[in-house]
Parts: sequence; C-alpha cells; structure tokens
Amino acid sequence: MPAARSVIIAIAVVLGLTVAACGGSTVGVPGGGRVAEAAVRYNGPVAAPAGDAFYLPPRVLPAGHPGDILWSRRVPPAGPLAGLDIELHQVLYLSTDASGRPDAVSGMIMLPARAARAHAPVIGYATGTHGLGDACAPSKLLAAGTDAWIDDFALAAGKGWVMAATDYEGSGTPGTPTYSVGRSEGHAVIDAVRAAQRLPDAGLAHDPEVAYWGYSQGGGGAAWAGELTRTYAPELRTVAVVAGGVPADLIRVSETVDGAAWAGVVFMTALGLDAAYPELRLNDHVVPSARADLDRLRTLCLKEALPAFAGKHIRDILTVDLLHVPQWRARLTENSLGRTPLTVPVFLYHGRKDTVVAFNQAETLAHTYCAAGVNVTWRPYNDDDHDAASYRVGDATAYLADRFSGRPATSTC
Repeated sequence: MPAARSVIIAIAVVLGLTVAACGGSTVGVPGGGRVAEAAVRYNGPVAAPAGDAFYLPPRVLPAGHPGDILWSRRVPPAGPLAGLDIELHQVLYLSTDASGRPDAVSGMIMLPARAARAHAPVIGYATGTHGLGDACAPSKLLAAGTDAWIDDFALAAGKGWVMAATDYEGSGTPGTPTYSVGRSEGHAVIDAVRAAQRLPDAGLAHDPEVAYWGYSQGGGGAAWAGELTRTYAPELRTVAVVAGGVPADLIRVSETVDGAAWAGVVFMTALGLDAAYPELRLNDHVVPSARADLDRLRTLCLKEALPAFAGKHIRDILTVDLLHVPQWRARLTENSLGRTPLTVPVFLYHGRKDTVVAFNQAETLAHTYCAAGVNVTWRPYNDDDHDAASYRVGDATAYLADRFSGRPATSTC
C-alpha cells in the first residue's frame, strides 16, 4: 500500500460553498488552527471534486450540523463486493474533534439492495487499525476492493444492512490521524451514521435502528460511539454496540506492546494524541536519531509500520516514558473507556491469548460496565489470539440481528 497521496488543490470547489454575509465567526479549519472568517452557511452537498481532491475539505467549513455531507461520490463495488446488489458512496462529512471543534471526516457508505432500504438498520462501522498514511484510509481501500475488513461489508450486504464506515479524523483528509483519541473516533463513527441517513436519494427510513460495530481500534471506536451517543446523538435510535478486541485502557495496552512486535501502535498513539492535543508537544521528547523514523510513521500503512518499529521500546524513540509523564498520562486516561455507562446492550468479545490488546483490561471493561448496570454480553474466546478473535463475526452479527429483530439481550453479568 503506497503511502504517498497526491495533493490536488481544487480552488473552484473550495470556493463553491455559499458565503453568507452575516458577520464574522470563528470556524474550524482541518489540519490546524481556527480563523476568523465570514460565516459560511451549509446549503447541502455540492459537486464532489475528482481524484484525491475529494479528501481536501474547504478551507473554511460551513456552519452545518455534525453528519452533514459536504460532498459525496458513488464508486463501483470491487473485490468481494463486486457483483453484489449494493451501492457504495464515498462521503466527506462534518464531525467534531476531541476538543469540540468542527472538522471534516471522510468515509464510505454501503447501501443494500434498494428493496431492503426502507427497513434497513444502519451500522456505524469502525474499522481496525490501518496506519496513519493517507493511502490507508478505509474509504480508499474499500473502493479498491482490498480493505482488510471488506468481508464484513459483504456479510452485511447479504443481511440488508447499511454500513457507514468512517476513515476517522485525519485519515485521508489533511493532518495526522487522531489515532486512539476516543472522543474524536466516537464522534466520527456516530456522524458517519448521520451522513448515511442524509445521503441524497438513499431511500432509508427516517428513523432507522442504529448499532455500532468494530474490532481492535474499531472496537474502541464502536464502544466510544456507544458511550457518547446519549449526549452527542440522542436523536438516533441506537439499539446495540458490538465491540471486539477493545483497547479500553490505553496505558495498559501500551505497556503490553512496548518493545514487542506491535510496538508501532504505541508511537501511532503518541502521534494521535499529539495531533489532538498540541499542548503535549511530542516533538520536544523525540530522540534526535529517531526523528526521521517517527515522521515517516505518519505516512505508513500498518503492514509497513509494524516491521519498522517491531521490538522498539519507548526509550528508543523518546527521551521520556510518556506513560509516566503526568500530562500524557492524564490524556491517556481521559481516552480510556468505562467512565460513561452505555444505555444500550453491548456485546464485548476478546481472545484470552491476545498479545496485541491485553485481555485483562478488556475483561475489566466488561466488569466495569456490569457494575454500572449495563446489559453486557461478555464473550471470551479461550484459544484465540488477537487475529483469531477478529474472525468471530458470526457471533457478532447474530447479536446484531437479534437486536434488530427486537429480541431482548441476556446479560452475562
């Protein structure tokens, strides 16, 4: 997977959004800063620019609502999705970053056969780790038919479900992805669902049932969407969360993989938090000889990032152990799950032999939710490692199907 992305500036498209003469306002700018500009009114989607310019948001975002579509384009199904009676739409939509500021996020929406759409539930699908490079954006790989999670889409298509998958903040779009930043990821997942409901001529129900589903990074994203939905998206008829391989406690997960084969995700997390919270000043703590490697990590997809950092310890790349720096530790804790009980049933699953995302911290999350009165189905797989548990989609989709059918969930608490 090549990491480079062509940067094409579509000036005509950027200026194509209507500017309202209604005074000055502060507007979020993807990739950095906030500027005082004339307020920009959201007037609905505009024509999508061609090529990778699709992923370049307007310099000043319109004052719309989270989930509003800036533009979209239909792409032909490829790979395992080729020949299925579905539609695929890449979208660029409004969302909210970790600090509550507006941003623009890209994603992919899969619509099932038109006859099924009027009663189709919408799944906010959170993909697993792809890497920080723009070429790794799920919406690009799904369009190419090569995404690692594409079989889940084929399975959902057969069930007549809508899949609304986010790329997450900064993936594909300008800036470093806010990897592991829970509030940013949760917002992006929720707003992909809203975007699916607002896709022109989609033919969906006005108020469809909604669920969130993901594994690994996606398990975290789905769980964060579940924790946030009551306050961030109370209008959605959310009925379930399905989250596997969940990195619930970022400190414990990072300690587990420090110096191991998946050590790269520790540094991806550091870059992600630094992108979300500039006051952390990661660059102040980089070992000079490692600076080029860390900068390159921003451009890599997972299959290149893992071998590049395999066996590396935090001390090899950074001058301090950020896991024990109070300011960093506070942000890692803030972006760990379990402080807000879910208000819908949740299916949590994990392999006991997982050496990538520590099993014990996921089990703790299940116990924490149980203690808070959440309806939890906790499913540990005794012989599974991280990869093996990711294929337990039969149990995951059965749980979703039961919730969509109105069957009550039986808690294992």
